[in-house]
Amino acid sequence: MSITNHTSERKLLGVAGLAWLFDAMDVGMLSFIIAALKTEWDLNEVQMGWIGSVSSIGMAVGALIFGMMADRIGRKNVLILTLLLFSVGGGLSALTTGISIFLVLRFFVGMGLGGELPVASTLVSESVSADKRGRIVVLLESFWAGGWIVAALISYFIIPQYGWRIALIIGALPAFYAIYLRWNIHDSSKFIAKTKENKPSLWQNIAEVWSQKYVRRTVMLWVLWFCVVFSYYGMFLWLPSVVVLKGFSLVRSFQYVLIMTLAQLPGYFTAAWLIEKWGRKSVLVVYLLGTAVFAYFFGTATTLPLLLTSGILLSFFNLGAWGALYAYSPEQYPTVIRGTGTGMAAAFGRIGGIFGPLLVGYLIVRHISITSIFTIFCVSIIIGVIAVLVLGKETKNKELA
Repeated sequence: MSITNHTSERKLLGVAGLAWLFDAMDVGMLSFIIAALKTEWDLNEVQMGWIGSVSSIGMAVGALIFGMMADRIGRKNVLILTLLLFSVGGGLSALTTGISIFLVLRFFVGMGLGGELPVASTLVSESVSADKRGRIVVLLESFWAGGWIVAALISYFIIPQYGWRIALIIGALPAFYAIYLRWNIHDSSKFIAKTKENKPSLWQNIAEVWSQKYVRRTVMLWVLWFCVVFSYYGMFLWLPSVVVLKGFSLVRSFQYVLIMTLAQLPGYFTAAWLIEKWGRKSVLVVYLLGTAVFAYFFGTATTLPLLLTSGILLSFFNLGAWGALYAYSPEQYPTVIRGTGTGMAAAFGRIGGIFGPLLVGYLIVRHISITSIFTIFCVSIIIGVIAVLVLGKETKNKELA
């Protein structure tokens, strides 16, 4: 490979990755902000669950709309639009004084987040050679861990001292970065080549995703996305609050979750290394099974050593699986429907993200144990594993159509 190509790949990874980091920073801070808002606005568990779920409703809408738009107006333009939407929405939500307006703004923030993630992974997938495409996309996902670590640091040092509003304003700064993005990335050559042909309509793209040729992989992706997103948002948006419910203080909770969050980085890096050696399916299955096991142990944990150990390993395996999921998804479809197919799968997954946090809130109100709640997420992950094993095809080293 030429030095120029290598440099452009690294530049694209950096530019798209920083956008990913800002998104993760917002989602990560939200889990801490929910815990802080419970005290300030005297919220019950159901209202806390809705804060997480309305973001996922927005993410479902955003993934669907912006995924289809990416096949029409280009990956780059959608990347900029979604970044601006979530940054401006996040900044405005810092000014709210009640839960109603806060929920409306969280919906728009969610739209930006939900649209940006599958489009960024699609752009990077199309721009990298087949032999290292999986590794680069998992490394792109690793910026998510960086964003969570920044979120945990801001939440630990800023929220107790200066309040959640300052944390949200810091999270809104990426709006300025979107302007920089405009001039520094390009759509993939695959997409540009396709734009010179007659573009199919949105409905033709949707029909093609569900055509006989792609229906098996579409069903697999939709089940996988739903199970992974349902369990992730159910567990991780409630993580600081669950630690408090297990008897630790809010500040201690932030500290422990920061330690657990640091384990996301080795989770990504090991998955990135293994994905070109074992293949997508094997990495997904192993890391998802690890997630299921340690979700169960985290739910049952009553002592600090077990809580921290299971939380660290839960983060490690779950975020490694996420990296493999984002590498695997765009590889299921040809360029002309790649944004639509990946966006639709992500959108369906976000429906799981709506129910996950809500379910936790409703079950806690009804005095269902944390052990039982986390067992539900354990079962969900295993269903995702079965979908990959039965319906999934290996895509390692295969050229994108």
